[in-house]
Parts: sequence; structure tokens; C-alpha cells
Amino acid sequence: MSEKTSPASRTRVGLIGCGFYAQNHLHAWKDLATEGADLVAVCDRDESKARAAGEKFGAPWFTDARKMLDSVALDLVDITTRMDTHLELAALTSERRIPTVVQKPFAPEWKDCVAIVETAKKHGAWLAVHENFRFATSMMRVKQVLDSGTIGEPTWARLSFRTGFDVYKGQPYFYNEERLVILDVGIHVLDLARVFMGEVERVSCETQRRNPKVRAEDTATIMMRHTSGAVSIVESTYEAKRSADPFPETMLEIEGPLGSIIVSKGEVMTVTTQGLSFEEKIGAPLLSWTTRPWHVSQEAVRNTNLHMMQALRAGRPADTSGEDNLKTYALVEAAYESAATHASAKPKA
Repeated sequence: MSEKTSPASRTRVGLIGCGFYAQNHLHAWKDLATEGADLVAVCDRDESKARAAGEKFGAPWFTDARKMLDSVALDLVDITTRMDTHLELAALTSERRIPTVVQKPFAPEWKDCVAIVETAKKHGAWLAVHENFRFATSMMRVKQVLDSGTIGEPTWARLSFRTGFDVYKGQPYFYNEERLVILDVGIHVLDLARVFMGEVERVSCETQRRNPKVRAEDTATIMMRHTSGAVSIVESTYEAKRSADPFPETMLEIEGPLGSIIVSKGEVMTVTTQGLSFEEKIGAPLLSWTTRPWHVSQEAVRNTNLHMMQALRAGRPADTSGEDNLKTYALVEAAYESAATHASAKPKA
């Protein structure tokens, strides 16, 4: 869409939760004004955060979600609060049949995720999960190459998010989470494994707590057998020690019968097929509001928001609908089950 987008085709967006990561959502929605998005309301229980967001992004601000939902006409609500609030807030929007995007993780527990989906179904409300890694420019380019058949049907992969970046500085509550790295960032990488390799038959996982200040696991090594017969290894840790930290990039290797795809630091993709190789820079340039190293994640938020808005306008589910995200969350549950039982686990149906 161009800057001449007509008022009738615009999408009125309300955002609930104005904390640390929500700033990226706020910037992304404002950036999407040229695509037809209008950020018309923001809300946070913390008055200082709500006011700051409202003043910075030019939107009325609220401290009560119910009041915002009942007093502002909205086409889409973006819930960017912590996961333990998602069940209650998504119920408020579903009951009003307002299309809703819920930040990942969907909820702290499987039963809450299912409840959110079932409530939306009951009220006929459009629902999606803001699972953004698959919408990173670099990861969408990898998917394009895979879909082209350049390396054939993938048979093996390693997807890795290993960093020593201080994630606790911006999110100090991470120290006390009961479940940490798998549910926070491992879920992103597990979702990518589904996108690239297909659905999963069984999961094996080993976890570690390498930082004594952290209550839960900060490292996870996961192996999965996909229904296609392919095997993938998913790695996630906040305790990597390296001089050239790739945060927040995902490193990957995917192999097929005709070749391979490797993505290395700096979002450089090397494709080898039938004895020939080519290299391509697959990342996106900095936007006016993005900064290194967060730009990889920030532009993925913009891409995700755009996808959500376009899917809603087209009257179709988002690629990361509530139902789809249950399949990814089922891998999280299986990983924790495997780590606890020291045996492989099957994802929940």
C-alpha cells in the first residue's frame, strides 16, 4: 500500500503493555502507518509507562484495558504484556470479538494456551501469536531457497541461538522464572525448525543451569525427529562465551540431497548445490528506529505486524494463528518432559 491509503482501508490498532520489548511493537506500528496502520490507543497498568508511550507515539493512553477496549473503536489489539497476563487479556478481547495478536510465549502453561484458543473460537474472534523469528528477513529468505528445491527436501538441520548477551539487564524477572531459555527463546528456534523441516514426531532434550543466579534452565540442547524422517538439532543458551557474539541472530545449517544452506554471523547465507556455491547477505538494512544489535529482532517485529494486518484484512488466519502456535508450544512441552524424564517425548496433539 502507498501513502495514499484510503481511510476505509486503515486498521485501528490498540496496544496493551508498554514495557521493555513492547517499544519495538510501538515503533513498528507507527512505521506501518504508510501501510494503513493507525496506532490509536495504548495501555499499561503502570501509569508512567502508559503516559510515556502515549505521548511519544501520539496515542490516547489508558491504565485499564477494559476501559480502553470499551471506549476506543479498534480493529486489532496487540497484547505485549508478560505471558502470565495473556489468558485474562485475550479473554477480554475475544469476548468483544476484537481481532488479537498475543505476544509469545503464548502463556506459562499448555492448558492456558489451549484456553486462549478455545475462548477465541467460542466467540468467533480472530487470534494470532506474535512469533516473530520466522518473519525475520533472513529467515524468510532461507525459506524461499528451501521452497525453490535448490537443495532438495531437507533431511538434517542444526538451528542455534547461542549468546552471552546480558538478557537479564532489560528483563531482570528472568532470574526467577520457573522455565526460562526453552520457553523464552528456544520456542522461537523450535518454531523455525517446524517451518523449515515440517512437523515433529518425537523430541529429546537435555537442559543445564550454568548460571548459579538463575532459577531455571539457561541452556537447552534438543534433538527432534520430524514426520518426514528428517532430524534437527535445536540449541539455545544465554551462557555462551565468545568474543564475536551473534546476538540476536539465529545460526543454522540445513542439508538436503542436493546441497546445503548455512547462515553465519552477520546474516550471511551460503548455499551449496551440486558442487557450486554462492554467498548472499540476507539481512535487512537499519530502519530509522532500529539499532544494532537489536535490529535483527526489531525488523522481524515490523514484518510480523505487517503480516498480521495483511492476513486480517484478507480475512484469513495468520501463519502463526493460535492453532498453529499450539503446535510450536507442544514442542516446548515435549522438550521439558524429555528433560525431566530422560526419555524422548511426543508432542501433544
